[in-house]
Amino acid sequence: MKLPKELYNGVIIFISIALYFVLMELFKLSNLFYLRLFNIVFIYYGVNKTLKSNFIEGKINFADNAISALITSLTGVLLSIIGLVAYIYSKGGDTYILTLSKSLLFVGSPSVMTYTISLLIEGIVSAVIVTFSSMLLWKKKYPSD
Repeated sequence: MKLPKELYNGVIIFISIALYFVLMELFKLSNLFYLRLFNIVFIYYGVNKTLKSNFIEGKINFADNAISALITSLTGVLLSIIGLVAYIYSKGGDTYILTLSKSLLFVGSPSVMTYTISLLIEGIVSAVIVTFSSMLLWKKKYPSD
């Protein structure tokens, strides 16, 4: 059984982000918030891989490719959030969140759900931005109306 390319590339995004954050944790760099911004590169990679695959297959409908790219990026983001929740609970849940929230802009002491919901919203927004900016880059490859 072959996985759809959107799911496959979404899993690649998830694995890349997970490995990146594990390496940051191992090298004690997880407290540097600006390194967390680098994960958008992995989302761009997965989305670009999906769009390139669509183009090679001859799928040149702009709207269909935009939906395909959005599904890819949202799959990666949702799997990453699920992985983050599992990781947080494996490290101690709400007590571990207190160490994470010091390096981010959270007021007070957020719970695991507050933390992950806010990161989910941020991830969805970044997925939409990556999708639209990637579609702008690929737009020249599609025939105009």
